[in-house]
Amino acid sequence: MGSQMLPLELIDKCVGSRIWVIMKGDKEFSGTLLGFDDFVNMVLEDVIELCDTTWLIRLRMQSTNNNASDYTGARSKLPKILLNGNNICMVHSIALSYGQKSNS
Repeated sequence: MGSQMLPLELIDKCVGSRIWVIMKGDKEFSGTLLGFDDFVNMVLEDVIELCDTTWLIRLRMQSTNNNASDYTGARSKLPKILLNGNNICMVHSIALSYGQKSNS
């Protein structure tokens, strides 16, 4: 059997890296993960908030060549936020996806 990694261990590897968080509803956040707890509440800094991203999800399902910069919905920059783990649907590590090393 191969090596196993617990979910919190995987999130811990992302501390200090940019992540993309998809929330329940129509919000997504991209920012640098500062920390998290056992309930997966997360603190992000240098955050970009995307609202009403339903169309973007459909586009991703149809094509792998889409561009998130084409997003025309509401977009906000925030210095620092706390996300409630109960509302997080998916976390994607931007740095690990593109071969960048995390800080750990």
